[in-house]
Amino acid sequence: MKTTLLATLALLGTTGLAVADIGPLVTPADLAAEGSAPLILDIRETGYEAGHVPGAIPAPYGLFRGPAENPGALVPEEELESRLRALGVTLDRPVVVVHQGKDDSDFGAAARVYWTLKSSGVSQLAILNGGMNAWRDAGQPVQTEGVAPTPSTVDVTFSDQWLATRDEVDAIVAGDRTAHLIDARPTPFFDGAQAHPAAAKPGTLPLAQSVPHSGFFDGTPRLAGADTARDVAAEAGIGQGDEVVSFCNTGHWAATEWFALSEVAGLPNVKLYPESMVGYSQTGGAMQNEPSLWDNLVRQVRGSNG
Repeated sequence: MKTTLLATLALLGTTGLAVADIGPLVTPADLAAEGSAPLILDIRETGYEAGHVPGAIPAPYGLFRGPAENPGALVPEEELESRLRALGVTLDRPVVVVHQGKDDSDFGAAARVYWTLKSSGVSQLAILNGGMNAWRDAGQPVQTEGVAPTPSTVDVTFSDQWLATRDEVDAIVAGDRTAHLIDARPTPFFDGAQAHPAAAKPGTLPLAQSVPHSGFFDGTPRLAGADTARDVAAEAGIGQGDEVVSFCNTGHWAATEWFALSEVAGLPNVKLYPESMVGYSQTGGAMQNEPSLWDNLVRQVRGSNG
């Protein structure tokens, strides 16, 4: 393993330079040069032992997700606090989230973790754009030895500033509240031709518009910049001060859209509906683009559950 400034600082704790400009995206070169001793969370479920960013702590994505029957559900605050303490998260130390970077779908894991940490009160956050793949492609050094976290005593009060609750979604659907409902899923899900295995039925939210998450990328697994995000928002008719609620199947692709619009484009009123269509469909809410019984049967026979 090569010894780098990043690796050395990462082992020193929170000492280092001010980090007012960290995030929301960092390149491999930026992270390698970062002098602020960030806490680096490697959220991959596999691959950590084969090589990771020097100093990175293993923090598998599943720690930030709900149960299999409703993966988008929030982790209860007390349990989330316990998990963040075990990872060594504090509210003032910068955190960089590293995912695999295999495709644009994979980015959603990093965005969901970022959203969770920001909602938990972490003030300095960034995602390594392109993930571990970009780090390796850039020729940056990797570490194979595991890194044990130094537990913290962080106190978490989960903020609802970027959270859309089911009651809020119901109010929008009923016309009692004005907001853009944007469906981040690929169009077959929006059209009702495909559904998540844990969803009770296919379809989308009434009044929703299709804004696939893939539109925020630059043709690679890297998220594009602010200009692209603002162009997507403008095409969807989203104004600077409009309320926006992003959803998908389980709050994964939707987290990418929240991140692109809120953190990259700088729109001030963007929220994530974390349980999304899996949670919503399981409770019998009104649906749009719900296929007929015959169409649904054909879909199941063809195995297009997605």
